[in-house]
Amino acid sequence: MAEYRSIRERYGLLEMFKNPELSAEVTLQPVKAFSVDAAIIFADILLPLEGMGAGFEFAQGEGPVIHRPVRTAADANALRVAHPEEDLGYVLKALELVRKELNGEVALIGFAGAPFTLASYMIEGRSSRSFLLTKKMMYEQRRVWDKIMSKLAETITAYLLAQFKAGAQVLQLFDSWVGCLAPTDYREFVLPYSQTILQALRQAGVPSIHFGTATADLLPLMRAAGGDIIGIDWRTGLDVAWSRVGEGAGVQGNLDPVTLFAPWQLLAARAKEILDRAGGRPGHVFNVGHGILPATPVDSVKRLADFVHEHR
Repeated sequence: MAEYRSIRERYGLLEMFKNPELSAEVTLQPVKAFSVDAAIIFADILLPLEGMGAGFEFAQGEGPVIHRPVRTAADANALRVAHPEEDLGYVLKALELVRKELNGEVALIGFAGAPFTLASYMIEGRSSRSFLLTKKMMYEQRRVWDKIMSKLAETITAYLLAQFKAGAQVLQLFDSWVGCLAPTDYREFVLPYSQTILQALRQAGVPSIHFGTATADLLPLMRAAGGDIIGIDWRTGLDVAWSRVGEGAGVQGNLDPVTLFAPWQLLAARAKEILDRAGGRPGHVFNVGHGILPATPVDSVKRLADFVHEHR
């Protein structure tokens, strides 16, 4: 959006995240521009790492870079459990501002990264294709892995509950890179930690969304880990994915974000196919299957939001 780019030209990403007023403004931009049903707070999944002692930066052309990767027992022992009010108070303040501005007319979603995805950044030091170092630690240094994952789970649980207290009405757990795992590894090394977080949210009465990408074979396990809504990407038909999720949960998805670059006739056809696969069944949140790309045509987003409202 031009409104966002105008702000981005003047501030770095971390500056924007740590300025509650700017974060609130950016959060509200799409709500004001499109007929969306929810706002999601402008933040980043990596923000809790700073409070844990794993500082990072968004390097030009590289994405997030962890200054001191966590790869040994000593590194894991040195990690702290972040305190949401002290280390992430700027996100909580932004949520308060947005909730007040929305005035009950649109829902507000908070979020955090899941333990596996955050651990992969901490261990690899940056984004990865193979997740070689992450998997090697899982297999070769189980105690170190469990230490990292336990501290992440504790940090994320407290952070999400604080977001709920600050005004978020739904909380999303982003496990963006968990699709790199085989089901056996997910069950053994990941599921217990995500389950700890999602069970805490359920006990607090907070609706939750559990999201991942490339997770077609992991969907039953993700459902077992928890979440009222399971996010699905575009690689599996919505009806097929929903059958794998099983009864008792809804689904979120699942338009390929690149489809927003297609001619309108094709985009509308793909959106209708998703709605047809949902079949009017309660519990479907129409969404893209991952993040919207920076160059996405704004008019396509607007037309899509209106189309979904007209055909739901």
